[in-house]
Amino acid sequence: MALTLYYDLMSQPSRAVYIFLQINNISFTAKPVALRNDEHYTDWFKKINPWCVVPVIDDDGFILTESVAILKYLAVKHNVPDHWYPQTDLKAQARIDEYMSYQHLNTRYDCTILFRELVRLPTMNKAPIQWHLVENERNQVRGTVSHLASYFLKDDKPFLCGSDISIADLLCVCELMQLITCCEEKLYESNPVIKTWVDRVRANIDSVLEEAHQIVYRVRSKFSMQNKL
Repeated sequence: MALTLYYDLMSQPSRAVYIFLQINNISFTAKPVALRNDEHYTDWFKKINPWCVVPVIDDDGFILTESVAILKYLAVKHNVPDHWYPQTDLKAQARIDEYMSYQHLNTRYDCTILFRELVRLPTMNKAPIQWHLVENERNQVRGTVSHLASYFLKDDKPFLCGSDISIADLLCVCELMQLITCCEEKLYESNPVIKTWVDRVRANIDSVLEEAHQIVYRVRSKFSMQNKL
């Protein structure tokens, strides 16, 4: 039985898992779940994931939620190149785990809240953007970008956790690209270390990265630039 991926490419973690599967030529059955239509709250999806979030995988009856757990599981099971999630170097693996533990309340949280204030809440509530809240969240994202540069990319490391791309880079770049591709928030581009890192990640996986972000580009086309400060 083929691996099944339940996902929505509007979801940053979904994109990370989707890109990982594609770039490593892991076959899967695609099962899109339209978040914009609240399909993740339907009874059929609640039976798959009671938390009502994507992504989820079903690997021959083994259902796994949470993108970090999914990526680690897939990397080990499918014996992908070791740089994605090292099995032979415990310290290299721990560095990736370190970032993935950090990201929940930092990169992921801050980028998600800014996107929510700029796009989700005004769309859902049909209300003006609350610019004072947006500016506060911009500052949070700027702080996170600074931390990424000063800690994870210190000592001129080419990637977040070492000398080669890993699942940590996938998770992080999808969060930052959500802002620039969807609502043209170029907060990371002002940091040369992060800008260079993003460019390096894109050079490694550009074709799949671009494909996965097409839906996000379509959202940007609807984002009204007259609301920008």
